[in-house]
Amino acid sequence: MSIDYVINKNIKTPGQGASLDILGTGEAEKARAYHQSFKEYKPTPLVSLPKLANYLGINKLFIKDESSRFGLNAFKVLGASYAIGKYLAEKLGKDLSEISYEELRSEKVREQLGDITFTTATDGNHGRAVAWAARQLKQKAVVYMPKGSDPVRLKNIQNLGAEASITDLNYDDAVRLSEKKAEEHGWVIVQDTAWTGYEDIPTWIMQGYATLAVEALEQLKNQGSAVPTHVFLQAGVGSFAGGVLGFLASKLGENMPKITIVEPEKANCIYKSAVMGDGNPHNVSGDLDTLMAGLACGEPNTISWGLLRDYATAYVSCPDYLAATGMRVLAIPLKGDDVIISGESGAVTMGLLHLLMESENETATDLRNELGLNEESIVLLVSTEGNTSPRAFRDAVWYGEYKDQEDNRKKK
Repeated sequence: MSIDYVINKNIKTPGQGASLDILGTGEAEKARAYHQSFKEYKPTPLVSLPKLANYLGINKLFIKDESSRFGLNAFKVLGASYAIGKYLAEKLGKDLSEISYEELRSEKVREQLGDITFTTATDGNHGRAVAWAARQLKQKAVVYMPKGSDPVRLKNIQNLGAEASITDLNYDDAVRLSEKKAEEHGWVIVQDTAWTGYEDIPTWIMQGYATLAVEALEQLKNQGSAVPTHVFLQAGVGSFAGGVLGFLASKLGENMPKITIVEPEKANCIYKSAVMGDGNPHNVSGDLDTLMAGLACGEPNTISWGLLRDYATAYVSCPDYLAATGMRVLAIPLKGDDVIISGESGAVTMGLLHLLMESENETATDLRNELGLNEESIVLLVSTEGNTSPRAFRDAVWYGEYKDQEDNRKKK
């Protein structure tokens, strides 16, 4: 069992496809400025792994390590905090740039706005981010989690003062439950996916995610590197991938890197949509049972889909063992490289890159050649989460579960 992939035969030049306006430099910088107003803010590390790059046969390899983001062990807080801030500012009749974070959380504003409850569905990281942002701004949060969610992630959300529970639903049905409860109780749903009539908050979340891409380009320049030739981005509903891709396309134009979208094979709605080839988003259903809990989503974000459809180079559907391989490669580095502790959703892109550069499997070789990965390539990956599920991390890294199934590696 290996990967499945599709190459985008209808890729557009930036600006010739879906509009990039929502992720232009100005919008991304506004989001970053808001994040900078938090006392917890500092850019997450961009880690160079020269020994691994040399071993894999590429020029440079950079990992944007999101495990330290706001102390929450994942990137998701970038979207949730910005969206909640934008929502509260609009309730006050202001643009977020006109009001400080400290003013937003002041008792005066709290009395003016009254009690607001934010609700969401999550496998863990996004819900933790919503709970944290709501608490920071002195509001409430209610979080619904899909079946099979790690109790540790549930506890992390509850520890931030949110009301949270694990349901017997898959992720997409948990989203519908959150929407239903919001309608019944007058709550505000903060979901990083969009549907007809629900588009503002998902757009703001995507803009919030662009902060990490703004940081990464600055860090690459500071480290004396050219912009990446290749970027691999994880997709659940596609909001993170769309946010980063959209900013890179807007900022770099025709110099944007080749971007590969990576999903679990049991929750591969972006890949399936690309395979269908009709330009429309398509859902996948069922339990969405995958090690990569943060990517276990079956219905594409309707806003980000157009960006991924028009500007991504390839779409890859991956078995779970590649996530585990990526976790092990990052956690046990070659001598001289830094250790990176990456969770299962954070490490799948590393597992895929390792496969493409190491395997003589025909599918892997074909995709490597299609992407033009070689000794001149500068590759950027994002480790979107740290060890957010200790059980899953131990199983993969300590105990060797999800064994790497590629036996036909290159001889080195």
